[in-house]
Amino acid sequence: MPGAAYAGPVSDQPRPARRTSGWVVGRVAGAPIVLAPSWVVAAVVLTVVLAPAVRGWAPGMVGARVYVVALVFVVLLFASVLVHEIAHGLVARARGQQPQEFVLTLLGGHTSFGAAAATPGTNALVAVAGPVANLVLAGGFLVAGLAVGRDQLVGVLLLAGAFSNGFVGLFNLLPGLPLDGGAVLQSLVWAVTGRRHTGTVVAAWCGRLVAVGVFAVAFALPFALGGRPTLTDAVWGGLIGAFIWSGASGAIRAARTQDAVDQLTVERVGRRAAAVGHTDSVAQARAVAAAAGAQDVVVLAPDGRPAAYVDVAAASSVPADLAGTTPVTTVAVTLPGGAVVDGTLVGPALLDALGRASRHSPVVVAVAHGRVVGLVRVPDVVAALRA
Repeated sequence: MPGAAYAGPVSDQPRPARRTSGWVVGRVAGAPIVLAPSWVVAAVVLTVVLAPAVRGWAPGMVGARVYVVALVFVVLLFASVLVHEIAHGLVARARGQQPQEFVLTLLGGHTSFGAAAATPGTNALVAVAGPVANLVLAGGFLVAGLAVGRDQLVGVLLLAGAFSNGFVGLFNLLPGLPLDGGAVLQSLVWAVTGRRHTGTVVAAWCGRLVAVGVFAVAFALPFALGGRPTLTDAVWGGLIGAFIWSGASGAIRAARTQDAVDQLTVERVGRRAAAVGHTDSVAQARAVAAAAGAQDVVVLAPDGRPAAYVDVAAASSVPADLAGTTPVTTVAVTLPGGAVVDGTLVGPALLDALGRASRHSPVVVAVAHGRVVGLVRVPDVVAALRA
């Protein structure tokens, strides 16, 4: 498997806004092209691994020129991977997804976006764009290589570029996440079932099967054919198989999280709350909460805005004989402005609103149709998503 490189689209889940560490070498479609430090390792290793092949292509070549030619081929290989990733980004941008970065890494590259594809069609088109770009490049290299001829070193390099691009394009069309073919399968199942979560889980399990297949081809097939796997094939087969298995497993975990986000409601992550006026007593607050079956109490300002919430422990410590004369504000925690969300929101919209509100306070009031309906605490949201 010398010269093989993985190239794939963004995962089903959006990546964090923080940029991957590495060197920015340019920008395309408003996103940086990043060379990760591991890319240098890959370039050096591939150059050394390919040097014997270059000697076979050009027996008369000796010395440093062998490694220069090998390095040129490696650069062409990763340039092809970059074209693959840029194709993802350009199609995504045309479909309303803004790419965040294009990254070249040890095993190839990936493209990340700020948000997942909104529809199965967009998801499939973005995914298939990368392999199509490689197959087009493979055709171009093949025509040019045949025109130059295999007796010329340039022709051999062009034909090797045709093989590499053809391999990258076809390999990435295998039907399993995190490969592009897996994203196409994910989109198909998503379109049929109407659930992104189902599509992701099916495609991710297929990705695990692909990983097992890569291991089998790299290690078991040579023995079945009466030989032994080469060190190069064993190393690359192991790395790529492990990477695909890891990516598929990550997709399954991400799908569970996404499913939890899609089902997010105030009722799931919050506690029912009732509202009282700022002049009411602790006894009145207790009575209002009991009548509404609420677990929390929100104190309203004179203008009707949620201004505070009752500290349950502090309120419980007030003796019954003093509750009628103790102002509820004495056992309340002030809420800063902005610590309010629309209680009718669900799913990602609710999570986004809670994220903005939690910048002001770890406790957020949910208001629906002008009425306080719940109190949401950030740790409860995190626990619900993890569960």
